[in-house]
Amino acid sequence: MIAFFKTIIYTPLYNILILLLNVSWIDAGVATVILTILVKFLLYPLSKKAMVTQARMKEKEGELNAIKEKYKDKQEQAVKTMEFYRVNNINPFSNILTIIIQIPIIFSLYYIFFKSGLPTINSELLYSFVKAPLSVSMNFLGLVDVSQKSITLAFLAAITSFWQMHLASTSSPTLPLAKGKGEENSNNTQDFAKMMAKQMKYTMPLIVFFISWKISAIVALYWLVSNLAGIAQDIYVRRQMSKII
Repeated sequence: MIAFFKTIIYTPLYNILILLLNVSWIDAGVATVILTILVKFLLYPLSKKAMVTQARMKEKEGELNAIKEKYKDKQEQAVKTMEFYRVNNINPFSNILTIIIQIPIIFSLYYIFFKSGLPTINSELLYSFVKAPLSVSMNFLGLVDVSQKSITLAFLAAITSFWQMHLASTSSPTLPLAKGKGEENSNNTQDFAKMMAKQMKYTMPLIVFFISWKISAIVALYWLVSNLAGIAQDIYVRRQMSKII
């Protein structure tokens, strides 16, 4: 399975990176920015679908709660809920599917910068039509050596991670609750989910900071650009939906 993903995802992305580095004015940092934005652009349809679904579920939260109130039988409740999703053109599993599809791509992209070995080129991964550049500049815009650690880029990566998670949390639907038998368990489940989401909102940026700082600035730059692109996509989709509504 690992070999399969390496063949169809990791190797193509690595070759695109090297193709970018063959352009004389593109340094390792600029190549990282371009490749990250390119991948984000290709994944945008999936990300947009997930964000739209999230927003619609938030908008219809009251109606979903009403179904829970009206239908106490779990089987009937599930049938009515799925019917509600179908009528309102909502796929409750789109977020999960989007994450599953994106995981190998995002992991491959991260691994490229984590194990890229730049400025050394792994010629064994190159296609026959891709040539290794004579030299690779690791100075991003002549300002930062991305082969070294950068606490500034690591801090910016952490801040943008928090910002992106904050935006996501404001559009995440609350779990509908059923009253009566099992209400206490439902409340406990929702409280636990909220607690975990809140903890991740504050702990994940710290994890991003330490990983970005400990490895190298190129990883921090990748995370920073990926976060900014994700934030831009989120804001754009929200504005588009507000016009429709």
